[in-house]
Amino acid sequence: MDLVKKFKEGLKDRGLHKTMRAQKTGCLDVCSEGPALVVYPEGVFYGHVKPKDVDRIIEEHLMNNKPVSDLRLDY
Repeated sequence: MDLVKKFKEGLKDRGLHKTMRAQKTGCLDVCSEGPALVVYPEGVFYGHVKPKDVDRIIEEHLMNNKPVSDLRLDY
């Protein structure tokens, strides 16, 4: 839940919370890669995500449409 909270705060701080949403989910079938997340609608999976990675994912991927390659999973 710490990652979800950090994502929500990061989206709100950037004024993105009206068009983007961070939420907890059930199994993504990538438990061995966790903590994991997926960005929709692209379906880009990220693995081994740490709180320090959140701002980078928001800025590079969500704001500039450039997935973070070193965190990306091939699923």
